[in-house]
Amino acid sequence: MNTAKPSFLIGLGFAIVASSALAQTVTKPVVYPAQQQTQEQQSKDDVECWMFAQQQTGFNPAQGPQQAQAQQSGGMVGGAAKGAALGAVGGAIGGNAGKGAAIGAGVGATGGLLRKNKAQQQQQAQQTANNQAYNEQLGVYYRTYGACMQGRGYAVN
Repeated sequence: MNTAKPSFLIGLGFAIVASSALAQTVTKPVVYPAQQQTQEQQSKDDVECWMFAQQQTGFNPAQGPQQAQAQQSGGMVGGAAKGAALGAVGGAIGGNAGKGAAIGAGVGATGGLLRKNKAQQQQQAQQTANNQAYNEQLGVYYRTYGACMQGRGYAVN
């Protein structure tokens, strides 16, 4: 009896697990005075614990996740221009520079689109990784902040 699962099912399962891990959001802890602290005292403790969490983690949530750098890869127009130039040279050798330029432009444009699409996919993957890293760091930051506030006598949820 063959119990091997088709590879696409394994890949699909991995994709679902990975996307659900990315979909998790990190929420800011809610803090309540548990020892009758005044609003003024809570505001002071809040600022001090945010600064403490930033010092301890080396992370500043106000900076947000890093944006992936856009990569310019020539695109369709650049590919078409390069292809047309090469095609014209090849066509001139064969006796028809115009036909060679047209063919070269088409091939160059297609190649340019393929490079652009690949660059966009890589950029999107990098952005997803940046967002995931930011959320992980934010979770550590919030736990550190919450521990600081608990140490000062607050209830943290």
